[in-house]
Parts: sequence; C-alpha cells; structure tokens
Amino acid sequence: MPAPMRHLVLASTSPRRRELLARIGLTPSRVAAPEIDETPLKGESPRAYVARLAESKACAVERAADEVVLAGDTTVAVGRRILEKPVDEADLRRMLALLSGRRHHVYSGVCVVDADGRARGRVADTVVAFKRLTPAEIDWYVASGEGMGKAGGYAIQGRAEIFVRFLSGSHSNVVGLPLFETRALLTAAGIPLG
Repeated sequence: MPAPMRHLVLASTSPRRRELLARIGLTPSRVAAPEIDETPLKGESPRAYVARLAESKACAVERAADEVVLAGDTTVAVGRRILEKPVDEADLRRMLALLSGRRHHVYSGVCVVDADGRARGRVADTVVAFKRLTPAEIDWYVASGEGMGKAGGYAIQGRAEIFVRFLSGSHSNVVGLPLFETRALLTAAGIPLG
C-alpha cells in the first residue's frame, strides 16, 4: 500500500525560505504567517531562542490531517548577544560595527510538525567572520537598504557576501534555512525528497 500523500505547509512568509526549498525540489502547498511573540526570554541563549521560536511557529499554524508544517527561525549572535533585525539605520550601523573584524554565529532552528502532530526540531550553527569594515563600507551597505529586515543586519546572499572572510558550516543556514537539517526532518515526516 503506498504511503499517504503529505502536503507541505511553510510557516513563514520569507521569500528566501521558499527559494531554498525550491533548491531541493519542494514547493509548499501553502504558506502561512504564524503570529507569535519573538521576544527573547531573559537569559535565553541564542541556540535555545531559535529552537523555541521555530517550534512555536510550527505549532501556531493550523494543520489539516494530511499536512506537514515546516517552520524556521534564524538569528545572528555575538557571544550570547542576539542581534535581531535592525529597527533603523542607526541600529544597522551599530550591528555592522559590532560584526566588523570578528567572528559571530548564525543559528537557525528548524521544526517540522508531522501529520500525526509530532514536532521534531534541529538547530544549525554556522560561524561567520567579517573583514574589518571601513566607515565607507558601512555607509555603502547601509545606503543599499539590504540589511534592513534581516537578522544581524545583513544578507549573505547579497552585497554583504563581499565582507565574509571566513565561513564554517552551512551557507544555506546563513541565508535562512539549513537545507541539510531541513531535508532530514522532512524525510522523517514523510515528505518525499530525492
């Protein structure tokens, strides 16, 4: 007897996550925007933060019996300090100055809720190092507008890639969805992949 058909629901409106899923041959049946509070808890580590948010997002989306829900959350951390999305250009400048010439971690939590309602999650950790940024480079990047709305204030798949002098781990994680971990979780949940 063939396995029942499962439909994938992406609990994210991020175009980058849809693009990354397309790289592994997946198009979600539907996209849902989960409404959750993304405020870090007092003393919460960046790793625990993304794991909690990914699971909260996946569980916040209503799921039909034949649906599997995928959610993710990505953050940039310098030590235990979580760099969320910049609120304005001054905040973006502060983040870029903090990242300049040093290593930081990009954590992504991924959670899949299978057709039986069971949640499984993983966290990916990628180490990224930026070159020392000059004031002119920071001005150029801020003026591009690319860093607004991005965790840590930059998009590695865009102009910020020229600042990266070292990367250890998953590039797709830094973009917003670690494909190795995502594929493993979706396969376990019955979503067929090549």
